[in-house]
Amino acid sequence: MIKMDSMRAFWPAFFMPEGPEERKLQAGADRRNEGERNVGMKQAAFWKGRFFPPLMGIAALLVLWYLVCRMELFSAYVLPPPAKVLDSFRKMLVSGELFADVGISVARVFKGFAIAFVLAFVLGMLRAVCPGAGPYFEYILQFFRNVPPLSLIPLLILWCGIGETTKTAIIFLASFFPMYLNIVKGFTGCDPRLLEVGDMFGYSRGERFFRIILPYASADILVGMRIGLGYSWRAIIAAEMVAASTGLGHMILFAQQMSRTDKVIVGIFVIGIVGLLTDRLFAFLISRLLKGNYANGWD
Repeated sequence: MIKMDSMRAFWPAFFMPEGPEERKLQAGADRRNEGERNVGMKQAAFWKGRFFPPLMGIAALLVLWYLVCRMELFSAYVLPPPAKVLDSFRKMLVSGELFADVGISVARVFKGFAIAFVLAFVLGMLRAVCPGAGPYFEYILQFFRNVPPLSLIPLLILWCGIGETTKTAIIFLASFFPMYLNIVKGFTGCDPRLLEVGDMFGYSRGERFFRIILPYASADILVGMRIGLGYSWRAIIAAEMVAASTGLGHMILFAQQMSRTDKVIVGIFVIGIVGLLTDRLFAFLISRLLKGNYANGWD
């Protein structure tokens, strides 16, 4: 087979099909082979360009971490070596405590995130449908937007106790304002020409909102949801450090009290990984919903 291919390459005239039908079939086969080669090369380049740089960055960080520990620039108590952190991670996986804490933290994050999204959407819709209602609550929201959620923890404990309500409220305060601002931007930034078309068709205020404004604002709403989800994960540590007995935040705080720096690092890595996975999953779902103009915004 190799000899025939080499002979075909050097003396193509002897291997050309004789009739027009044979030549047409041969040309079609050549085009298919060329197309398959191009697809394979594009897929290889895609996977190489998408995964190779992040893996190299992670490998460089691990090598730097290992060298710092090997040179003993810091004590093992302050910065444990990667092998010790990996061993602690493995033991926590085998014991099942890590899965339990991750599940509880994920439930808390999505509970606070869902409540924040519903309220942000309702208030944003109210501003779009009834613009005159905005001044009644806008300045109050802008005031609390500039108040750090951590500063409200003492009041939340006094008002709500140390149960789940306080933790949900902290996550709610962290994720509400990014979503609200993006939702308002999407609703109030609708193209006036589209609204004029709705007036020409005789749309009512509700029909104009659901048929024109809401589809137009979908990209901004989804961007706000993605940002709010990230802020929810950033707030989970503060939320679970408020007299919690479960969750990743409690695990990190308890490990710090027990002088287990390796477990603290494991908790930090797990929060980052779970947050990244939920962000990627959210981005994948949104890219399927938007299908086109905004696809590059979710890479």
